[in-house]
Amino acid sequence: MKNHLNNYSASVFTFLGLVNLSLFSCDTTQPQENVSLNEKEIIAAMAQKYKAFIDTVTHYAAVPRTYENGALKMASRQDWTRGFFPGSLWYLYKLTGDPSLMEDATEYSLALDDIADFKGTHDLGFMIYCSAGNGYPLTEDERLYDIMLRGANALKTRYHDKIKLIRSWDFGQDKQFPVIIDNMMNLEFLCWATKATGDSSYYEIAVDHAKTTLKNHFREDNSSFHVVDYDTTTYHPRWKGTHQGYNGQSAWSRGQAWGLYGYTMMYRETKQDEFLQQARKIAGYILNHENMPADLVPYYDYDDPKIPNVPKDVSAAAITASALIELDQYLPGNSYRQKAREILKNLGTKYVSRSPGHPFFLGHSVGSMPHNGEIDVPLNYADYYFLEALLRLMNKKINA
Repeated sequence: MKNHLNNYSASVFTFLGLVNLSLFSCDTTQPQENVSLNEKEIIAAMAQKYKAFIDTVTHYAAVPRTYENGALKMASRQDWTRGFFPGSLWYLYKLTGDPSLMEDATEYSLALDDIADFKGTHDLGFMIYCSAGNGYPLTEDERLYDIMLRGANALKTRYHDKIKLIRSWDFGQDKQFPVIIDNMMNLEFLCWATKATGDSSYYEIAVDHAKTTLKNHFREDNSSFHVVDYDTTTYHPRWKGTHQGYNGQSAWSRGQAWGLYGYTMMYRETKQDEFLQQARKIAGYILNHENMPADLVPYYDYDDPKIPNVPKDVSAAAITASALIELDQYLPGNSYRQKAREILKNLGTKYVSRSPGHPFFLGHSVGSMPHNGEIDVPLNYADYYFLEALLRLMNKKINA
């Protein structure tokens, strides 16, 4: 068992090496759907990098978040990204069968026990369902189940029965009840809790949240606001805007990806057609946008007037690819799977991180442009959704 996190030095990472891009070359003369992603080589390279990183750390609570300005940055105890690294380990275990990856994934997921009862965030789905939630179906480890159920109960406390939404943030003095489009991603956790316990209240909260978000978060063109703030007296929206995109009326690309994924997932969980149709509309907005680059890796925001001279967001592309593969199951004949394959091919050839100082496979993601935070860097959730998309493309399932 690892005991304590030491400071990292550049020499620790020399053996991680640079990814050999020649492994991921594709024959572009073939029809697009048949282009080989060389999944086995990609997966092997990712597993090697992740295992090499784990060998350098001394504490399973030490979760890498990004590599920025020449330094590896770790996720804090309450960081919303803390579940993605163990989630990626579960995906790599599913893809490789390597028992050492299962052992490490288990320990990293169990380390989330310290956050399971925390009621101060809506991100418990990201933190716990993306980690323990991927491990429990593979192991039936009751310790993971306990963390999950406690986390779902904590998430449930953030629901407002008049506004019909789960509160996202507790910060911001000018906000009364802020809800972000990202929150759609935490609803799968609540749907799981109903299936696990038979208590329908978790599911009902998830459906309420999805319906109210559908009503208030989307514009006529089917793009979404990032943030909607609700009045706690009237229960109606009082402000709509963005926190991480170009401006209040722009379409932040990762936010559009969260919406696509969230409504696709909610259709799977409910079979309610309005959720499927919303996913279809969001997919159309994303894929047909005039500012979508030819390689289908979007800029950080679809509406920044400085396009193309702004950073792209690989994390948005990876989330979109994973969602499109699932959406193709429900709406075949729309080339969603083909588009996802094209995204994955481009990510696995053009957007691989060249830095030896971290375990991440993909680079070139954006955290928040307005805050000049995590610009053109690797992010742990980009790897997570890239691996999930590969699993789905290869018809290997954990939860969906």
